[in-house]
Amino acid sequence: MSESPRFGQADLSNCERELIHLTGSVQPHGLLLLVEEPGGAVMQASANAATLLGLPVERLLKSRLAHFGGTLADQVRAAAEGELYEPAPLRCLTRTEGAERRWEGAVHRVAGTGLVIELEPLPPPGHDIETVDIEESTLMALVAQALDRLGGAPSVGALADAAATCFRDLTGYDRVMVYKFDADGHGKIIAEARHPRLDSLLGHHYPATDIPQRARELYVRNRVRVLVDVHYQPSPLLCADAAASPTDLDLSMSYLRSMSPLHLQYLKNMGVTGTLVVSLVREGRLWGLVAAHHYSPRNLRLAVRATADLLAEVISTRIAAIENYAHAQVAVMVRRLEQRLVDATSNEGDWRLALFRNPRTLLQPLEATGAALFSDGEILPSGEVPSTPELRELLRWVDSQYTEAPFACNAVARANPALASLSPLASGVLAVRLSASQPDYLMWFRKEQLLTVTWAGDPSKPMVNDNPLELSPRRSFAAWSEIVRGTALSWTTAELALGRAIGAALVDIILQVHAVRLLIAEHQLASVREKMQDSLEPVLLTDGQGRPLFTNAAFTALSGATAASLGGADGLAALFTEPDALSRALLGLRHESPTWRGELALARGPAPGLPVALRAERVHGRDGTLLGVILIFTDQREVRRAAAARQQLERALSLAAEGRRWSEAPAAAPHEIDAVIGAILTNASVAAMDIADGAASGPVAHLLQELEASTRRATALYGRIRELSSRR
Repeated sequence: MSESPRFGQADLSNCERELIHLTGSVQPHGLLLLVEEPGGAVMQASANAATLLGLPVERLLKSRLAHFGGTLADQVRAAAEGELYEPAPLRCLTRTEGAERRWEGAVHRVAGTGLVIELEPLPPPGHDIETVDIEESTLMALVAQALDRLGGAPSVGALADAAATCFRDLTGYDRVMVYKFDADGHGKIIAEARHPRLDSLLGHHYPATDIPQRARELYVRNRVRVLVDVHYQPSPLLCADAAASPTDLDLSMSYLRSMSPLHLQYLKNMGVTGTLVVSLVREGRLWGLVAAHHYSPRNLRLAVRATADLLAEVISTRIAAIENYAHAQVAVMVRRLEQRLVDATSNEGDWRLALFRNPRTLLQPLEATGAALFSDGEILPSGEVPSTPELRELLRWVDSQYTEAPFACNAVARANPALASLSPLASGVLAVRLSASQPDYLMWFRKEQLLTVTWAGDPSKPMVNDNPLELSPRRSFAAWSEIVRGTALSWTTAELALGRAIGAALVDIILQVHAVRLLIAEHQLASVREKMQDSLEPVLLTDGQGRPLFTNAAFTALSGATAASLGGADGLAALFTEPDALSRALLGLRHESPTWRGELALARGPAPGLPVALRAERVHGRDGTLLGVILIFTDQREVRRAAAARQQLERALSLAAEGRRWSEAPAAAPHEIDAVIGAILTNASVAAMDIADGAASGPVAHLLQELEASTRRATALYGRIRELSSRR
């Protein structure tokens, strides 16, 4: 790999590797000091520190913080007692050359190097930079109002709209946008709040290269970044040690860190002067950004920045809740589909016809334009799909590529040029396999994505010029259009999960259908038995008297028993820790209810019982005779673990609520403070319920643990807002 270019020396060919965390300079509206540990001497300082502190450089470097007077040294010493994984806020005084100065800022630790102190003067110097400073009661009201709007958003789209509005109300920037990244890293503006004089950018796309990978990594670590004035002159770092280099100091967590010249050029070409970028992080990954643009210099007080950080944390939590709730909705849809297909098998003899009776059932959840079921050598299409010969060619290719569920591709023609004719209707394909023994698949298709997106303003206007360094949104859009030509919209992580869930549910449904066929058509017994044995779902069939007829390998692996080893109905009941409970259920199925669902425990010798969910379905012949019962088992251990994680979260939330009485805070408005903390905890509690509702789609314990950590961080950020916004 080529060597990474130093900061400021990158071009479009290597900007992915630019060392943007080793800038050696800061934005000049604040100063930076590097203090060694444990000595406490200033080893580096930004050049503007001498002017802002009122000390000549030779007296500044190698001085100890105590020489600056006031409260700075004490506050840094107190903060340094912690880990300082994230910057800790400072609100302090200095007294140098007989002048007292007030500051706000932050301190963080760079491992093996020292403490990085960043300070901004209060009030801000000069009148050419507008600084957003919101009075405490107003700020608290904005926080409460925003939490209410964000917590009530029913979808990602509605949440993004609310986020854009809340951030614009808070910060006053001319334009606030919410970006969402697709699986390939390309960005799309999904929400916007703007000044009426500005053209809309809503719905526009940008290539992944607009945000290099190093920048994405920093966005995850340092989640709020403010550019005050794109035309700033960087203040270089000066070193006390002549052998040291200022560009060796890691400024990843610095909020004053200079920005890449390429990024600044991009903003200048847009006419943007000041920006705010806030990260939306889900499960440790960059889900999207809230990006705000202003057309004159603009700064934010640290209390406002902390509020932006808090809102982003709440938005990320809500995104997790909404996307996981979708899994629960799919489970509801699948349960309805399940009954319809089983009924179709009994009444019409073929479940496949019922699958596509309502095309929206399968197309809408995945935003697909077409679908096809490949089953027993037949093809059943729905929506807009390629021709039958093209579908058979596609099936052969997908089957050769399939390794795990689901198979996904958003550029079929690029992956296999022989299938280029499919691009108009099936540039994208998502496939789940329904049989382990033959090429049975359910596939969803997406058309080639539209490239005729209207740019803001006159689309005939040229790009800035032919110089590749003259970046512009129009050039970015053109680059994105070229990148995505011949592709469909990428399948998102959530859509892949939904496809996997639907496919798994269909496998379960097919298992039930095969069980029905097994009981009503003995001449198909051999082929159906093979399919039953292939299933990963534990299943057991009994005759009308409750005697075991058949068990598959999954059931044997779960219970250790086979139909032969169980003997009669009594042997089956003896598998459970409460044999009478199963006997009563089977008796009820023979005489009363057509179905039974419940939870029992399989006996495990002296060990605790293994919890299982049991679904039992009564099957009748055409003459009404009870042919038997289908029993399908589901291991509940993961569900129990998720429930335990949820209880742990609820206990943590309860303790957090009890421990946040704010007795140490000013008595100005304790009821308002409690209300905001309550809103944060309520939002977390609702998110926990939504996540837990999606438990059927997979393990959720780690999501609940992440929610607990996010809520703890949100309450800590709120405390920071209180600390930074209080008047002294």
